[in-house]
Amino acid sequence: MQFPKVRVGVVQATPVFFDLAASIEKVVAWIEKGKQAGCQLLLFPESFLPGYPRGLRFDAVVGRRTDAGRATWMDYWSNSVDVRSSVLEPIEVAIREAGIFVALGVTERESVGGSLYCSLLYFGPDGTLLGVHRKLKPTGLERYVWAEGDGGTLHTYHTSLGRIGGLICWENYMPLARTAMYQKGVEIYLAPTADGRPSWQGTLQHIALEGRCFVLGCNQYSRKVDYPERYRQEIEDEPEIMSAGGSVIVAPTGEVLAGPLWNQEGLLTAELDFSILAKSKLDFDVTGHYARPDVFKFEAVGQPDTRIV
Repeated sequence: MQFPKVRVGVVQATPVFFDLAASIEKVVAWIEKGKQAGCQLLLFPESFLPGYPRGLRFDAVVGRRTDAGRATWMDYWSNSVDVRSSVLEPIEVAIREAGIFVALGVTERESVGGSLYCSLLYFGPDGTLLGVHRKLKPTGLERYVWAEGDGGTLHTYHTSLGRIGGLICWENYMPLARTAMYQKGVEIYLAPTADGRPSWQGTLQHIALEGRCFVLGCNQYSRKVDYPERYRQEIEDEPEIMSAGGSVIVAPTGEVLAGPLWNQEGLLTAELDFSILAKSKLDFDVTGHYARPDVFKFEAVGQPDTRIV
């Protein structure tokens, strides 16, 4: 039997914080780099559009909000992504010209007023937006910025490259959320994040071994100097390098195929040999011969069927 080999890429880059149009230009440029590197799938970090708002407080404490905090919120909201608008058209055109699958982390907003969501957008190689996953549980003070998603966005896609799906940042610490991906047979597991701690590497290796899948971990690289001048005072106590990155690509055996990349922008690439997937199931298959459906029952409420692309 002939097993496919797929070349994937992980973009560790710095967005143009609070500037949606300029950040979109950066996405377009990185898609071209991915194309030149021969990538068939390209992953961008969590909330790359318009940047993960690390270090910002939105001037809020329990029981009190201020006009200054609302102004920061409005700035962030205005530069977030309405997926129903034409704002993503330059990215869609770039994807179509490159002919590759792209997964892009964004802060998504409702068309008129309403909440923000930490979302992962999936695009087909023709530039079509295939679907949107909204983070189920924002972490800590992220809950002040982002609303919660639901099971209806736990998408997986059966593509020409394999079965693709994933979770955002600390969703990957939710065992049942991971199980929701595994039960759909995910083979290329996407994990965009804002977690730049060395310990995150162990999390991604665990997922690869547990799910017997390829794992693409993707983070931003950001410094204080990358923030708009108007927010520099608020982040003055942060380290100069606010997110060191740590993007990585891991095989189902736990072997690191590329990275981790630290303290710089860059494109990690790797060739995924699907024969490794089959071999890795010899001694462990989380939803196959190592499952115990006679003991454990699991249902992801509202999770859609795997979509064939």
